Amino acid sequence: MNNKSSLVESRKTKPRRSFLKSALVAAVALCGATAMTSAQAAKTQTWKVQSVWDAGTVGYTLFEEWADGMEEKTNGELRIKTFPAKSVAADNNALFDAVRNGVLQGMNPFTLYWSGKIPASVFLSSYPAGPDQPAQWDTLFYSMGMLEKTREIYKKYGLYYVGPIQHDANIIHSKKPVKSLADLKGMKIRLPGGMVAEVFQKFGVSTVSLPGSDIFPALEKGTIDAADYVGPAVNYELGLGQVTDNILFGPPGMMSIYQPVDLMDLTVNLRSWNKLSAKTQKTVEREVRNYSQLHYQTIQARNFTAMEKFKEEGSTVSRLSQEDVDEFRRAAIPVWYKWANKDKDARAIFDIQLAYMMNDIVGYVTPEDIKGL
Repeated sequence: MNNKSSLVESRKTKPRRSFLKSALVAAVALCGATAMTSAQAAKTQTWKVQSVWDAGTVGYTLFEEWADGMEEKTNGELRIKTFPAKSVAADNNALFDAVRNGVLQGMNPFTLYWSGKIPASVFLSSYPAGPDQPAQWDTLFYSMGMLEKTREIYKKYGLYYVGPIQHDANIIHSKKPVKSLADLKGMKIRLPGGMVAEVFQKFGVSTVSLPGSDIFPALEKGTIDAADYVGPAVNYELGLGQVTDNILFGPPGMMSIYQPVDLMDLTVNLRSWNKLSAKTQKTVEREVRNYSQLHYQTIQARNFTAMEKFKEEGSTVSRLSQEDVDEFRRAAIPVWYKWANKDKDARAIFDIQLAYMMNDIVGYVTPEDIKGL
């Protein structure tokens, strides 16, 4: 073969070899990608998380949308499948146990629900005349050590408290106007149990514990004179304006003096939490904090619209005075101490909050207020 023929043959061979080499590289890359996808799928965790919101409510819809985005935000490591209230665990006690035992991997409850199981939890959501602004609670959790202490407490129960979720204030709907604490005397009011009920009883209130679904018929029949529940948006959907004519708020800027910052949270099974990579754990914690803001702001916007509807349909708003707040706090402080002394964990959380409330930046409590306690 002469030189010219060799050159031609070489030019024919090189493209063929180049093509085969490229095809081989592509095949190896495809196999690698397939293997990575399989490995990713193998390590994906699916958490079943039950909320206390009923299906179709704004609370559940918001939570479901947030959870659906978690798989993408964790690069496929965590998938969250949500369930509405009572769909897996039939009640709150069952919900708590289901997460501890791993039947569910997580829950989205109102933190106050666990006061009978974890006494410290009464101080992990607002309580009568305590810290009354959402920013105060975020400060306590994220800047003053309360989040770390809460996680330490929950760990004893095989749980991991991921973070608080801001919800709303609780308000009272009544058949007759209430313009002062004195007007409460003799009334029969649906209220949460525990600390809230104890303080109201000091003002002559007969307290009743009812689930949310029973409030409307109880007011309609006259079984109760008034009812506490969540904020205007949800209460309007429940039709409370159809069976009451009055709404009780605190002073301007404060919807409630007894539960002004009703917190929810995301709590998960500790074993499930520990299976996540450190990076994904940080992502989940960050996204819960982001979700807290989204949830709160959405509810507040709907409250605004709901209040306009309440007033258009004849509801009248009454406000307690700052003097009422001060009197309510004086009645509440001994009850704070009663609950704080239930165990060392409750006292540890309360001590963080008491120091904050006594600092001049807040100034809710003075040394004279707690003298002898």
